Amino acid sequence: MNAVSLIIISLAVFALAYRIYYGFIAAKILVLRDTEDTPGKRNFDGHNYYPMNKWILFGHHFAAIAGAGPLVGPVLATQFGYFPGFMWILVGSVMAGGVHDIVILTASVRHNGMSLAEIAKNEVSKVSGVTASLAIFIIIILALAGLGIVVVNALAESSWGTFTIAATIPIALFMGLWMFKFRRGRIIEATIIGIILLSMAVIYGRWIPTSPFAGLFTFDKHTLTVIIAIYGFFASVLPVWLLLSPRDYLSSIMKLGVVVMLAIGVIIVAPDLKMPAFTKFIHGDGPIIPGTLFPYLFITIACGAISGFHSLVSSGTTPKMLMNEKDIRFIAAGSMLSEAVVSILALIAASSLLPLDFFIINISDDKIQALLPKLHEMGFTQSEIGRLSESVGEKIAGRPGGAVSLAVGMAYIFSSIPGLKSLMSYWYHFAIMFEALFILTTIDAGTRIARFVLQESLGKVIRPFGNTVWLPGNLIASAVVVFSWGYFIYTGSISTIWPMFGTANQLLAVLALAVGTSFIINSGKAKYAWITIGPMIFVAITTLSAGFMNIKNNFYPKIFKAETKIQGIVNTSLTIIIITCTIIIFIDCIPRWLKVIWKPKKGSAGKSE
Repeated sequence: MNAVSLIIISLAVFALAYRIYYGFIAAKILVLRDTEDTPGKRNFDGHNYYPMNKWILFGHHFAAIAGAGPLVGPVLATQFGYFPGFMWILVGSVMAGGVHDIVILTASVRHNGMSLAEIAKNEVSKVSGVTASLAIFIIIILALAGLGIVVVNALAESSWGTFTIAATIPIALFMGLWMFKFRRGRIIEATIIGIILLSMAVIYGRWIPTSPFAGLFTFDKHTLTVIIAIYGFFASVLPVWLLLSPRDYLSSIMKLGVVVMLAIGVIIVAPDLKMPAFTKFIHGDGPIIPGTLFPYLFITIACGAISGFHSLVSSGTTPKMLMNEKDIRFIAAGSMLSEAVVSILALIAASSLLPLDFFIINISDDKIQALLPKLHEMGFTQSEIGRLSESVGEKIAGRPGGAVSLAVGMAYIFSSIPGLKSLMSYWYHFAIMFEALFILTTIDAGTRIARFVLQESLGKVIRPFGNTVWLPGNLIASAVVVFSWGYFIYTGSISTIWPMFGTANQLLAVLALAVGTSFIINSGKAKYAWITIGPMIFVAITTLSAGFMNIKNNFYPKIFKAETKIQGIVNTSLTIIIITCTIIIFIDCIPRWLKVIWKPKKGSAGKSE
C-alpha cells in the first residue's frame, strides 16, 4: 500500500472529527462559552496563573503532551503490521484521546484550575481524591524518569544535539521577555526572531562536533542527567511566562515544522509501505512486543491514541494559562489530533523500511541470529542494512527501542526527495536530535505539574504549601520531584520499573475518563455521558487485561530468579497498586452516577439530561 493513502485518509478523518464531533461536544455537552472568566484571570499571580494567547498556549500544551509516545509507540507496534496501529491511532485519537483531553481540561477550568485529583475529590468523593493523588504521583514520576532516560541516551556524547537543545533555553528566555515585558503582546515579532535563531542553532549545530567548542557540549549520561534535572528544576520554579511557555511554544514550532516537512516528503516520495498490513506476530511471540495484538497494541501505542499523561497537563499547567474558554476545543482536541498525525507519520516512516531491516535494527545483536530463520519464513528476506549503516555513518543494527529505526525511516524519506540523496547522514542525526527535543518538552512541563500535585497534597497538612507561589514550598516541592525522577535515571533504576509504565499510563486514562464521566453527569448532561463511558470501558478492558497478563507472565515469575528478583517485586507491586487505585475509583463512581441518573425518576426536583 502507498503511504500517501494513509495521509489523505487521516487528514480527512481528523478534519471532519474536529469540525463536527468536537464542535458537537464543545457546544452541546461542555457548553464552552466565549468568556475570559478563566482561572488564569481570576487567580492571576504572574507566576503560575498567567493567561496566554491561544497560539502560545497551544504550543505549550502540544509540546507538553507530545513526548516519546507518539514517536516510539507506533514504531514498536509496527511489529504487528502497519494496519492495526493505523486503525487504533485513527479511531482512538478521535473517539477516546481527544474526548479525554477536552473533557478534563474543561473540568479543570470549571474547578478553578485544579488538578485531576482535586477534581476527583469534588466530583466523586474524598476517597477518590486521595486514591487519584497516589496513582498520579507514582505515574508521573515514572513517566518523567522514563522520558528522561530516552533524552539522556539520545544526547549522550552528541554535541550537535546538546548544543541545539541548549540553545532553545536562552532563545526562549529572550522570547518570554520580548512577548511579556519589552514588547508586550508582540507575538509575531517574537515568533519570527525565535524561528530565525532556532534555525541558526539547528543549521550551525551540525558543525559543533568538528569545532573547538565540541567539548563544551559533549557529556556522558550521568552528567547529562544532572544537567537535565537542573533544567527541570528551574523550569518548574521560574514564572511560566519566562521559560516554560515560550520554550514549549518554540519547540512546538520546530516539532510541527518537521512534521509538516515529513508529510510533504511522504507526498513527494510516495513510498510504498514495505511492512505488510498484518504479520504473524499478532498471535504473540513477537521479538519486540512479546504479547498478542490484543491487548498489547493498546498499551504500546498510547499518546497517539489516548494517554493518561494528557489528563495531567489538561489539569495542570494549561488551565492556569487559558485566556478564553472558547479556546479549549482548539487547544485540547487540536493538540490531540495533531499528535495523532505525528504518530501516523512515525508509523509510515518505520513501515517504509524493509521488514527485515526493521527487525534487525530493533532486535539486539545477541538475539537476531536465532530469529532470522523465522523472519525468513515470514518472507522477510531482503535487507539493505549495510547500505543504510554506511549512509547514516554509524552502526544501526541491534539498536532496540524504536528511536533509531524511526530516525532511519525519517532519513530514508527525506533523502529520497530529489536532490537530497547525499544528505542521509545529516537527516539521520537531525532526526535523533529532533526526537530528543520532542521528548524534553514533556519533562519540563511534567516536573511543574508534579510540583502542583505534590503541593496540593502537602497543603492539606502544611497550609502554605497549598499556595503555589509560596517560594519555599515551590523550591522544596520542585526539588523533591526532580530528585525523584533524576535518581531513577542516574542509578539506572528506571530500567527496572519502565516496563510497567504503559499499563500504568493507560490506567490513568481510565481513571481520568471516570472522573470526566462524573463531571458530565453532575453537570446535568447524563444522556451524553456515553462519550466518556464508551472509551473508558474499552481502555479499561484492554489495559486491565494487559496488566494482569504482565503480572502473570512477565513480572511475577521474575521474583523467583535471583538476578531479577527486585525488578519482579517492584513491577508487580506498582502494577497492583495502580490497578487497585483504578478499581477503587470505579467502585466509588458507579453508585454515584446511578444516584444522579435515577434521581429524576424518583420524582425529585430537577431534570437530568
